[in-house]
Amino acid sequence: MSERMRPATLSRDKREALVRPYQDPVVIRQILDSARTVAVVGLSSNVLRPSHFVGYYLKLHGYRVIPVNPREAEVLGERSFPDLASIPEPIDVVDVFRQPDAVPAIARDAIAIGARALWLQFEVINPEGAEIARSAGLQVVMDRCIKIEHARHLGRMHWLGLNTGVITSRRARLDG
Repeated sequence: MSERMRPATLSRDKREALVRPYQDPVVIRQILDSARTVAVVGLSSNVLRPSHFVGYYLKLHGYRVIPVNPREAEVLGERSFPDLASIPEPIDVVDVFRQPDAVPAIARDAIAIGARALWLQFEVINPEGAEIARSAGLQVVMDRCIKIEHARHLGRMHWLGLNTGVITSRRARLDG
């Protein structure tokens, strides 16, 4: 895929073929269960931005969130770093809210700092960057929201927006 190609220009079939290998529910669950520190690349202090809401949600659910944004001094009460290499502590997951063409460099940086996973948010589709990370041993998720996957896999979301505490495809029995 050309670095200039945007996800919106891909056909649905082509897009699904590109992202399917990076949407394994087992890998998603492993990342969510084992991660404690998430560096959010592109985290914004603007409360209307999806990155801000995701960062807020992750903090609310016990993750250590480290903002990576050279335009921000602080986000969500945490010092913001200009790049991944500047972070002075180990990172479990690098969560990316950037344009797809930035992903290969971010993947290389994630490898260099010893991250265990690279998570590419909705519309952040770059198979080259994903393969760079995967070939170095990182777990990779592409075109999925870490907040939505956390809620879905850990029983905090239901089709009707209610917390059932259970993920199942079985209908509830109606006795009565």
